[in-house]
Amino acid sequence: MPVSRTGSPPAQRAPRRPAAPRPPRENPAQRLVTRARRAWDRPLTAYYLILGGSALITVLGLVMVYSASQITALQLSLPGSYFFRKQALAALIGAGLLLLAMRMPVKLHRALAYPILAGAVFLMALVQVPGIGMSVNGNQNWISVGGPFQLQPSEFGKLALVLWGADLLARKQDKRLLTQWKHMLVPLVPVAFLLLGLIMLGGDMGTAIILTAILFGLLWLAGAPTRLFAGVLGIAALLGAVLIRTNPNRMARLACIGATDPGPDDACWQAVHGIYALASGGLFGSGLGASVEKWGQLPEAHTDFIFAVTGEELGLAGTLSVLALFAALGYAGIRVAGRTEDPFVRYAAGGVTTWITAQAVINIGAVLGLLPIAGVPLPLFSYGGSALLPTMFAIGLLIAFARDEPGARAALAMRQPRFGRKRGTGGTGSDRRPRSWNTMRRRASAARTSGER
Repeated sequence: MPVSRTGSPPAQRAPRRPAAPRPPRENPAQRLVTRARRAWDRPLTAYYLILGGSALITVLGLVMVYSASQITALQLSLPGSYFFRKQALAALIGAGLLLLAMRMPVKLHRALAYPILAGAVFLMALVQVPGIGMSVNGNQNWISVGGPFQLQPSEFGKLALVLWGADLLARKQDKRLLTQWKHMLVPLVPVAFLLLGLIMLGGDMGTAIILTAILFGLLWLAGAPTRLFAGVLGIAALLGAVLIRTNPNRMARLACIGATDPGPDDACWQAVHGIYALASGGLFGSGLGASVEKWGQLPEAHTDFIFAVTGEELGLAGTLSVLALFAALGYAGIRVAGRTEDPFVRYAAGGVTTWITAQAVINIGAVLGLLPIAGVPLPLFSYGGSALLPTMFAIGLLIAFARDEPGARAALAMRQPRFGRKRGTGGTGSDRRPRSWNTMRRRASAARTSGER
């Protein structure tokens, strides 16, 4: 055996272990997808989507209302910012309603369901009283509240049906009555038909369609069997066909689907010029305020057809951004409805999501020429305080429900104070603890259980 210089045998080298195989590196696309999935799975994702998406839609809507309504205001011998100021005032009041709704407990929302329903029915019946109700564009659905302000009670009927229907179905589910078809339909369907009848007395077919969509959304969430769902849908479709067939104006709107020419007597003037506005916008639009169609060519440029002016001034990029914001809002509403254990929250969140999504689809579909012009505004975007106020209250409902999820409550409770907030300043003399300040490093090094913020 060989001996080392010190006289001891040389140390034996341990055999080398084979290197462990390195995990394959993710490409940038896979890394981006992984991060996106983690972001979508965070408890506060729905909360931020609803709050941020609705705020962006409302602010962009104010900008577009100001741009699209200037010419109309000047033609009426009014200041150019007239409609914008009214919309901004409604947005401020709506923001107060949103904050109120998001801070109210669920029990108070349920307690308000019956008063809101009774108030909506009373106001919708008051519209038909001569001398009180007003006719706008052929529809008797308005009440003058003094000066230039008007109120459309049918918009509050949507909120009333959502809250009252959710409370009704939740109480029946607690008593295990929804397995019987009569308890699922009565009194939900008769009350919905009462609201529909009051709306149709004024001739507002568009609002009636939205209300019908809310009714179907509630029935679907309640687990209505296919036969029952198809039966109610068939009756609604039959009534809708009769109402359209017996009204020449509605038949003319139906005939304008996909029209590229105004036709005889310019029957499709509005639909065709909406397409012209979208087509002339190109990829990035002609510039904010540079629309040509709003100079008297496109009727209702700041209300029902504001999406067309958006396409002309902001182009395809602007319209896709609006669509993405509504898609995010709809996804967040579905997520809130799907993750909750409270039946009232599930029905209310699903009803609000159905309301906003269906109304956006009907409005945008009419502007694109894919659906008949129903005369409904784009939620949170078009001009109209009567539509904006209940919609913002409904958004406040969704925010409150998103904050009330167990994971969201825990994430909000774990959030640390912001920069510069002093902690540990209590006590006097030697008992006083030293001041400690929140810093980025302290917060970054703090242990988090699930990574949410």
